[in-house]
Amino acid sequence: MLISGQHDRINNNQSMRITLIGSGNVATHLGAAFKNAGHKIVQVYSQNEQHSALLAYHIGAEAITDLTQINPKTDVFIIAVADDAIAGIAEQLAKHNILIAHTSGATSLYNLTAFTDKAGVFYPLQTFSKTKEVDFRTVPLCIEGTNQDITQTLKELAQSISNNVYTIDSNQRKTLHLAAVFACNFPNYLYRVAQQLLAEQNMPFDLLRPLILETAEKVQEHFPAEVQTGPAIRRDQQTILNHLQMLKNKPELEQLYRLLSQGIIKKD
Repeated sequence: MLISGQHDRINNNQSMRITLIGSGNVATHLGAAFKNAGHKIVQVYSQNEQHSALLAYHIGAEAITDLTQINPKTDVFIIAVADDAIAGIAEQLAKHNILIAHTSGATSLYNLTAFTDKAGVFYPLQTFSKTKEVDFRTVPLCIEGTNQDITQTLKELAQSISNNVYTIDSNQRKTLHLAAVFACNFPNYLYRVAQQLLAEQNMPFDLLRPLILETAEKVQEHFPAEVQTGPAIRRDQQTILNHLQMLKNKPELEQLYRLLSQGIIKKD
């Protein structure tokens, strides 16, 4: 049985054969992590020939641009593409009767089980860019499988590249992904707003970088509520009114400031 073979291979510290479906940020970092852990990347698929060729070159794989070119001599397909494309790709790969795992935080495992019972999730909870290296050993990897054997296989694969591996089901993962949007994507948008406000007064964003770093470091050791600062937590109404006055010609930001300030006050 394929899954048993995979399980034995990991236990014997031998490499798995992995096919990457996708060549974006997630696939790039996963490919490097797998290669560094001694796994064999069989192929890299992307509709963009240049992207698949570049990633394949760096991780010693074959580049393909059509799923009809898939080499079935692989142990697992790792789908790292846009969420809307996962189901369509899984449907095409299912005929090979090989384990398929996607890397999405917001997509249910059932998007794969509609086509195969050899399905799982291999979700790295991190923000990636191709130009910045990440220590994958610190990246939380969230695993789910259709049965215990598959879950164990994916868990052991995850443990070969990360020290932070969690078994999390689809409902939990959706909540985790939502929380990640609040913790990562929204703050980054607020950084952009702050940058624009400073630029209007000819001030550099560098002024805020130490503040941003200090805030991020504090929540590594404390819960966010314990280190909340600012005029809202202090009930400094005059400062809040002054800020709102400064935003009177930016109604969207004025509303955002009000909502966030009210949220901080209510949570106190």
